[in-house]
Amino acid sequence: MTKRPYNSPYTGDHLSRVAFPMGGMGAGMLCLEGTGALSHVSLRGHADIFNEPLMFAALSVAASGGSQSTRVARVLEGPVPTWKVLGTPGAGNGLGGTSYGLPRFTEATFAARFPFGTVTLRDPKIPLDVTLTGWSPFTPGDADSSSLPVAALEYRFANPTDAPADAVFSFHARNFMAPNANNGAVLAAPGGFTLAYPEEHATFSATVDDANVAVNCAWFRGGWFDALTVVWKTIEDGAPWNGVLPESGPVTQGAPSPGGSLYVPLHLEPGEEKVIRLRLAWHAPETGLRVGKDQECADGAVCDCVPGEHVPWYTSVFPDIDSVNSYWRAHYDDLRARTDAFTECFYDTTLPPEVIEAVAANLTILKSPTVQRQTDGRLWCWEGCHDKGGCCHGSCTHVWNYAQAIPHLFPDMERSLRYTEFFADQDERGHQTFRANLPIRPVAHDFHAASDGQLGGVMKVYREWRIFGNELWLRKFWPKVKQSLDYCIATWDPDHTGTLVEPHHNTYDIEFWGPDGMCTSFYLGALKAATLMANALGADVPLYAELLEKGIAAMQSELWNGEYFIQKIQWEGLRAGDPTKTQAWNVNYSPEAIALLQKEGPKYQYGNGCLADGVLGAWIAAVCGGGRVPRP
Repeated sequence: MTKRPYNSPYTGDHLSRVAFPMGGMGAGMLCLEGTGALSHVSLRGHADIFNEPLMFAALSVAASGGSQSTRVARVLEGPVPTWKVLGTPGAGNGLGGTSYGLPRFTEATFAARFPFGTVTLRDPKIPLDVTLTGWSPFTPGDADSSSLPVAALEYRFANPTDAPADAVFSFHARNFMAPNANNGAVLAAPGGFTLAYPEEHATFSATVDDANVAVNCAWFRGGWFDALTVVWKTIEDGAPWNGVLPESGPVTQGAPSPGGSLYVPLHLEPGEEKVIRLRLAWHAPETGLRVGKDQECADGAVCDCVPGEHVPWYTSVFPDIDSVNSYWRAHYDDLRARTDAFTECFYDTTLPPEVIEAVAANLTILKSPTVQRQTDGRLWCWEGCHDKGGCCHGSCTHVWNYAQAIPHLFPDMERSLRYTEFFADQDERGHQTFRANLPIRPVAHDFHAASDGQLGGVMKVYREWRIFGNELWLRKFWPKVKQSLDYCIATWDPDHTGTLVEPHHNTYDIEFWGPDGMCTSFYLGALKAATLMANALGADVPLYAELLEKGIAAMQSELWNGEYFIQKIQWEGLRAGDPTKTQAWNVNYSPEAIALLQKEGPKYQYGNGCLADGVLGAWIAAVCGGGRVPRP
């Protein structure tokens, strides 16, 4: 495989693993693949990677051939990647439920300009130029518009020939919202259809704005490939108006309809083009997500002050799919223009192309199920996703230290994370539980605080204040910030050395024993940020400045080996006591491990090694506006 230049289109084998996320923040996701297929459909609050329900667009073109007119039909996608045909579960038995056997365009290319992804399709038997652009609203500064449960596919057809062209565009979907064929419904919607699963109030709509659209809510009912066979025959014939086209509702006798279709006839004169805007929308309020351990009350009972499961933010604004569709239709042009303005600004840069591609690729995470947003608008995040759900819950403070996009693009959402950390997850001691519950509610304080996460939070409060510029907001947070930092000092630096000495939990899911460059750099950054905030508020905290100077000196004299910052492993003479009896996650000491501990120290320390995150706290201090620590 040849190397692809950064920010250039994807072609050939480079297309096979492209999946471009679409959907609002915390609202659900579906992906536009490099070939034009729709997959990874995850609309119910959790990841469902490789979920590729039967859902596709198609084009049927009339062409003159000899004495009679013929038609050519193609799925509006490029060739199916080999790994799907040969490696997908069920491949040995024909891959029932897919459309892989239907004819497609012979060639596809994909170009990404976040949040727009454009597929160009070519086929020698199709006389039209065809592109499709997928996108969903992304409007920095307006989190609500960027959290809508919607996506769009804009199909552009142009006639470069000297003869007029007649064609039919169509879009089709099996009712993938319902678990099986007998408990769903396919309903007519203005300009399209809605797939419904009434038992869970889960719906998905596909609509267009075209006066000539024909909608089929009553697919042929039968076994095996019957429904798809009849759908494809209708596509090939280019005569959807001869099908069963009820004005509203599902079929009324027998089993529910298996799916729905919409058809739009096209007539293009030479040189003419037309764009069909396919609007996708969904409403799935029941996520089944309730994550985290509840706090116990004084009497031992569980303080379940926030009952129930997580409900997406958009349900607080839109009660049903009809209201989503109505808003999407009415505000489409404005959302499109504002999203395009961001894209034009983002790519108008002199930064190296590899930097821009990396940043854009990481921004797509905001459109994935990694991000959730509850009904009060507060952000909540997994560390990431595995195939069937989120991985490692709770807006984990030490993991989300690394993320720097949200505070600048959606600062109100980022501030909600600080509110959760300092007001929901911090107790009267100043101990923060570094994993928030979902729905956000009081947490159990039954494990170590995360040193890098909690200290990073102090720096991020300073960053949020600098971005927000609201002193009243800072004054509200300051007592909690001081409480948090005082806890960190008392727990990990009780002798006031300016370094973290006592065992301190961190993002490696272990405890570091003894001072180290990584977590001490977080400590120094937090001390610097707290000092700056105190000065701005007129608060008197001389200890913070004193510890900052001590820590900077110690980093240079004790933790710098002349080439990089290290860890000085220490486990004897500490308040923590025996490492083998200290509460830790996934750290067990066998007899042979204890023998090694006596020789080298506790498990998993990095000592004189060069850690990838060696001075990460210094970088976070800089990007949060706290300046450079430690000084060179």
